[in-house]
Amino acid sequence: MLPGPPGVNFARQLRADQRTKDIPIIMLTARAQEQDTIAGLESGADDYVTKPFSPRELLARIKAVMRRRVPQLTDDVVEIADLKLDPVAHRVSAAGGNIDLGPTEFRMLHFFMTHPERVYSRAQLLDEVWGDHVFVEERTVDVHIRRLRQALEPTEHDSLVETVRGTGYRFRRTLG
Repeated sequence: MLPGPPGVNFARQLRADQRTKDIPIIMLTARAQEQDTIAGLESGADDYVTKPFSPRELLARIKAVMRRRVPQLTDDVVEIADLKLDPVAHRVSAAGGNIDLGPTEFRMLHFFMTHPERVYSRAQLLDEVWGDHVFVEERTVDVHIRRLRQALEPTEHDSLVETVRGTGYRFRRTLG
């Protein structure tokens, strides 16, 4: 019920723009008809909540959308192959011990662990880990990958960080 164009048009505009296409969208609306819900979701909304709604339900829906769309921004503990990352405590552990990481390596590991089995180019990693407004050499990624592997080496989790020749890097779900 926005003034001017309907919310579905706004959602379509966000999804069409390269800079805003990944922003999570939850539509809060008085329109409760099935066709309105379908139109909202098909326009790119991640969720569609009709009035009246409780603040607790809305918060739970926001957290669910964030877990799906940008898991690296949540406070959830991530665990893969006995490697555990706690973003709130800023701790990484494996084999019963803590692993010391610098802030960039921590962010990189968190991103990788929340997006396993997908290959990312250096440019994509720069955008995701450093941010898209930072201008550093792409080879900087290689330096931090090497530091990350060195930190994971004592627990043999360094093999989870794979180089995909000519493409970039991938984080595996299993050791070996």
